Amino acid sequence: MSVVVWDGKTLAADRQGVCCDMAYTESKMAVQMRESGKIVCAWTGVACYGRELAKWYFDGADKDQWPDFQNDKDDWCRLIVADANGCRTYEMRPYATVVHDPFMAWGSGRDFAMGALAMGADARLAVEIASRFSATCGLGVEEHAVG
Repeated sequence: MSVVVWDGKTLAADRQGVCCDMAYTESKMAVQMRESGKIVCAWTGVACYGRELAKWYFDGADKDQWPDFQNDKDDWCRLIVADANGCRTYEMRPYATVVHDPFMAWGSGRDFAMGALAMGADARLAVEIASRFSATCGLGVEEHAVG
């Protein structure tokens, strides 16, 4: 479980992973620098799926190379990608959904984060607030500005 937050400039995520009833610290983000600027990927769902989706995206996002695990209607991962052009998501198919809103949140702590963003919080603070109130988020914040 997790929370990932976009505030229009920065992508942030909590660092809590869960294995059965044990919480541990992990990263839910991957960054790549290109001539065109920084690209930040984050994910909600199974961590190993998230890392593989980020690699798929960094390797060119070839629709023919879309990972098979994303076809499982009950066990898939959401990839969130942010760069100087904005933010978009990939869910069960290799086609991006563009985020048109000025801010957005995903994952189990999203409702708390959206409330915080609506009250003026930035991405980091929204993750901190979600982590305070959601039992499935926590263990710190990782953030990367883009643009």
